[in-house]
Order: sequence, then structure tokens, then C-alpha cells
Amino acid sequence: MITQQQIDEIRGWFVGRLPEGLFDSLASVTVDREEIVVIGSIPGPALGDDASDAERRGAVEGRIREFRERTRADRMEVAREAQHRFDRTVSWGVECEGTQALFTHLASPVMTRLRQPERRVLDTLVAGGVARSRSDALAWCVRLVQKNADTWLEELRDSLEHVHRVREQGPDTEV
Repeated sequence: MITQQQIDEIRGWFVGRLPEGLFDSLASVTVDREEIVVIGSIPGPALGDDASDAERRGAVEGRIREFRERTRADRMEVAREAQHRFDRTVSWGVECEGTQALFTHLASPVMTRLRQPERRVLDTLVAGGVARSRSDALAWCVRLVQKNADTWLEELRDSLEHVHRVREQGPDTEV
């Protein structure tokens, strides 16, 4: 379990290490056991008030693509340092006018044993065209839970953080 203190340290490191002006602001830094995802805000393209929605979408997509190519060397240098320091892969993304785009990031395989009732749920999602495979169906289920249970998951994370703090205050168990 990653503590809030560790997350704060990692976020602080990025705030201090990112090249000046790389992002308008650091939108988020999320951390798990394998990966650090850094998302920054970038300015939107200069368009007139008369621009169509399609033109705006295209301009935002172009701005994100331009940013990704222009900042690649700087981001790679920071990522190498962070990966050495924190022993995690660093992935990048941006927010631009309400659109979020993630650049290369991890997709970790997960192995699990499911009994027939759980397999039937996944098979129903596949048969219904919601997912292409059991793996996709499982990912869909996780996203659904994430979307609909954010408050509950946040309370659970807070509780785990409290458990971690209490454990740290206990006696040293190493012999």
C-alpha cells in the first residue's frame, strides 16, 4: 500500500523537477505499485468564438499532439530520473480544454480465478457485445465500479492509509 506521504513526496518531486513552463499547471500525479501517471494542463488553441465544435476538437487534438512531440526529450529525461528514484514506470498525459489524453502508459495483466457465476457475468457481457473477451469484460466491470463507487473507494483508501499509520507506530517486528 502506498501511503499519502509517499504520494505527496512523489508529487512534490515532480513539482520541483519539471522544467519551468512545461505545463500551465500540474493537474494530477497518481501512483500505484507499478506506475506514476503525471498529467499536466496545457493551454488550448487560439480560436475565435465562431469556431465550430468540430474545429475546436480538431484544434485541441492538434495541440495535444504538438505538445507531445515538442516536449518528448524533456519528459523522457525527467521520467528516467523518476524511474530510478521511485522504482516505477512514469507515464504522461495532458488536459486541454476539458479533453484528457494519456500518452504511453501501462496496461498490467491480472490473473484471477473465477467461479462459474462470475464467468457467466463476463460471458454475458461478451455475448451482448459490450466486450470482445473475458479480459475486456473484466476491465469494463472494474471501470464501472470505479465510476459508480468513487466515494466508497476513497473512504476505503483513507481507511487503509489510517491502518498504515497505526502499523508504523507499533513496535518493530524485525528480529
